[in-house]
Amino acid sequence: MIPLSTRMRPTGIDDFVGQQHFMYRASLLYNAVKNHTFESAVFHGPSGTGKTTLARIIAREMDADFTEINASETGIKELRALIEDTKVKFFGLEKKQAYLYIDEFHRWNKLQQDSLLKAIEEGVLRFIGSTTENPYFSINNAVLSRVGQVYEFFPLGTDDIEKLLHRALEDEDRGLGAEHIPYDEQAIHILADMSSGDARIALDRLGFIAENLGEGNKITKEIVAEAMQRQTTFYDRGDDRYNLLSALQKSVRGSDPDAAVHYLARLIEGGADIVMIGRRLLVIASEDVGMAYPQAIGVVASCVQASQMTGLPEARINLAEAVVFMAACPKSNSAYMAYEAAASDLRGRNIADVPNHLKDTSYRGAKDRGYGGYLYPHSYGGWVDQQYLPDDLHKEGARYYEPTDHGREAAFKKYLEALEGLRNKKR
Repeated sequence: MIPLSTRMRPTGIDDFVGQQHFMYRASLLYNAVKNHTFESAVFHGPSGTGKTTLARIIAREMDADFTEINASETGIKELRALIEDTKVKFFGLEKKQAYLYIDEFHRWNKLQQDSLLKAIEEGVLRFIGSTTENPYFSINNAVLSRVGQVYEFFPLGTDDIEKLLHRALEDEDRGLGAEHIPYDEQAIHILADMSSGDARIALDRLGFIAENLGEGNKITKEIVAEAMQRQTTFYDRGDDRYNLLSALQKSVRGSDPDAAVHYLARLIEGGADIVMIGRRLLVIASEDVGMAYPQAIGVVASCVQASQMTGLPEARINLAEAVVFMAACPKSNSAYMAYEAAASDLRGRNIADVPNHLKDTSYRGAKDRGYGGYLYPHSYGGWVDQQYLPDDLHKEGARYYEPTDHGREAAFKKYLEALEGLRNKKR
C-alpha cells in the first residue's frame, strides 16, 4: 500500500506547507516559479521537511519534464545517458525544459558532481540537488557557483505538521477522509509534536494508526504513544517542556548536577525532542559557563552532535554528560552581559563611526580618504597600545566586558589588567 505521506504530497505550490522563511505567497522563490523563471538550486536540510515535494511542485508548475534519481543508486553512466536524452528533447522539436532532481547529491564524488556542469551551463537541464549535509562542504564550488541559490530547509513546526495531519484526515480522495476516523484533538497535537519536525514520520504514523485502529475506536493520546513507542508524560502530568528547560538551565547555573540531571531525565522520559534539548544546552554553555571555562562550548557541542548521531535511547548518555559537566564547571556570564551592554548602547544612542585607522585599506583610494595608520600588534610582540572603540566611547572610557575571578576567566582578567597597567604607565 502506498504510504500516506506519499499519497498526501501537495501537488501545487499554494498547498506547500512550511519553510516560510523563503516560501510564502509573493516571495522571490514563489514568484520565480509562478513566472517560470526558476532555474537551478540546492535544497539543504533534514529529512521530511519538503525538499523532494517542493522539487516536484516546481517542475509541475513550470510544465517541465522531471526526472528524479538518487545519488546512492545512480552513477555517471546513467547520468550521461539521461543528459543525452534531454539534449534530444531540448534541441529537437519539443524544445521542452527539463528538471533533474538528484536526492542525496552529497553522496557523489567530485568527478560525478562535475559531470553536470556542462549541461547546466548550456541550459540543457535545470538542476535541483537535495542534501542533508552542509552543501558548502559536501558540494563542489563549481556546482554551487552555477546553481546560484541554496535554500535551507528547517524542521517543520508543530502547527505546520498539525495542518498536514488534519488535511490527511479530511481528504476523501487521497487521505483518510472517507473513513471518518474519530480522533481527539490533543492526540493529533501530540503526534505532530513527537514527530521532531518530520512530516513524513507524522503522516506515516497516522497511516499506521488508521490501518490498525479497529472499527469504532478513536485516535487518542494513548494510541499515539503506542504508535510512536514513546511516553507522553508531558501530556499526562501537565509538565511544560519550557518550564523544565528553564529548571534545567537554572540548576546548571546553580552548579547542582543532581537537580540538572533530574530535569534532563524528565524532559527525555517525557518525550521531549533531543534537538530542542541540545539547543538549550549550547546556549547554557555560552551564557552561563562562558569565559569561566571557554572550552565548554566545544565539549557540549560534541555531546549534542553525538546525541543526534546516536539517537535515543543512547542519546540520553551524551546529553547527561553535557549536563553534569556544565553543572560542575565554574560559571561566568560576563561575555553575555558584555554583549547586552554594547547592544543597549547601540539601541539607545548615536555612536561615532569606526576609527579611520581600523577601516579597510585593501582597495585603491583608501589612503586618499584618510584611512590607515593601524599598528599591527604582532609586529610589537603581540600587543600595542592604540584606540579601538569609536571616538565618543573611547573618550568616555566605555567598558562592556567585566571579567570575573571564576575558573579560567581569572587568567584572562589578570592578562587584561596587566595590559591596562602598561597602558596607564605609557600615559
